[in-house]
Amino acid sequence: MGAAIMSMSAPLPKLVPKLVFAIPKGRILDEALPLLARAGIVPDAEFHDKHSRALSFATTREDITLIRVRAFDVATFVAHGAAQAGIVGSDVIDEFDYADLYAPVDLDIGHCRLSVAEPVGAGESANGRESHARVATKYPNITRRYFESQGVQAEVVKLNGAMELAPSLGLASRIVDLVSTGRTLKDNGLVETERLMPVSARLIVNRAALKTDSARLSALIDAFRAAVAA
Repeated sequence: MGAAIMSMSAPLPKLVPKLVFAIPKGRILDEALPLLARAGIVPDAEFHDKHSRALSFATTREDITLIRVRAFDVATFVAHGAAQAGIVGSDVIDEFDYADLYAPVDLDIGHCRLSVAEPVGAGESANGRESHARVATKYPNITRRYFESQGVQAEVVKLNGAMELAPSLGLASRIVDLVSTGRTLKDNGLVETERLMPVSARLIVNRAALKTDSARLSALIDAFRAAVAA
């Protein structure tokens, strides 16, 4: 009886909290999945179910949960500690410039560039260097910084998609957007005129979480470094 009482009063084993790993919907995802697998993280079957509306998924790592969100939201979730790590393009990191984000690994996937584009022939008809421009983009901070460095005041029109329509409909004189092959620009009568920066996907980690859960997150960083090297 006494042994039973002692057993009942013994402390329960401490549960290890799960790490939340954020991955982006869209262009990076297909390239990120093989890299995740090489790092030892494979999502469950529901992740691949096209009819599922779930946003959170179990993985082969019992201590890691995947969440699938918009690319811009990956940075927000990780910066505010709702997720401890994630994968996102360097364009998103530069746009938000969160102090709480640490990007230790260039994953060497999702390669493209952030560029300025305008209608074909627009540059030829411009008279001299302009001091003001209206630009459509989903990167207002990067865009303003870039045009300021060129001595041009940028009036930014924030769009989340269909950027290529803005010049033809008179919404803006040019756009700042991601460019891969340039085919979409060409199909919409636009031409790439300036390249702001090369873009690739990065592993990001919450700085505070890296201090409080150093062993697991440092091991995760090492696993991704090895996966990229492989």
